[in-house]
Order: sequence, then structure tokens, then C-alpha cells
Amino acid sequence: MAQFDVYENQNPETKESIPYLLDLQADLLDDLTTRVVAPLFTIAAMGKPVDYLNPQFRINRTTVSMSTAELAGVSQHVLGNKVCSLKKYRAEIIAAIDFLFTGF
Repeated sequence: MAQFDVYENQNPETKESIPYLLDLQADLLDDLTTRVVAPLFTIAAMGKPVDYLNPQFRINRTTVSMSTAELAGVSQHVLGNKVCSLKKYRAEIIAAIDFLFTGF
């Protein structure tokens, strides 16, 4: 598992509106059995994203928005298959987390 990897959401109750989970945890903490993730909502399910707080990405022909305010710790075993990496969007993802915690 690596920081900024995207995984399928395996939860049958939420996977339609939240098809993916974004791993935000630093690789240094890879030995932990949990991962800190942000849900990636479909635009239809989330509504209008907030500038800086909810960066958008295109994954498998679906536009999703990172719900930064809904970070969660989950067991590694609940993560589905790895879909892709958003490492090239590191700056936008970190900026969203900074905005959540510092307001700028």
C-alpha cells in the first residue's frame, strides 16, 4: 500500500455514491494495520465541491471529488482492489488537507 493509492470501496451500502477510497497515510507508517483514507464521492452524490477542500479527479471514466472533511481510519482488509495512484496530484491533495486543518 502506498500513499495516494486509490482502492475500490467494498461497502455495498455506500459504494454507489463513494466508489473509491484514497489512501492518505504516509508510507513510513505502512506497518500499521489501519490506513487513513478520504472517500471519493461521485459528483452527483456530493453536490457542488468547495474550492481547495474538494479536489476532483477522473478515475475510470467517473469524475469523483475528495471529501476531505470525512477522513477516516479503516482496517487495511476493508480496502478493495487498487485502482490507480493519484500521486501526480500530491500538491492538490495536501493543499486540501492543509485547508481543512489550517483554513488556508
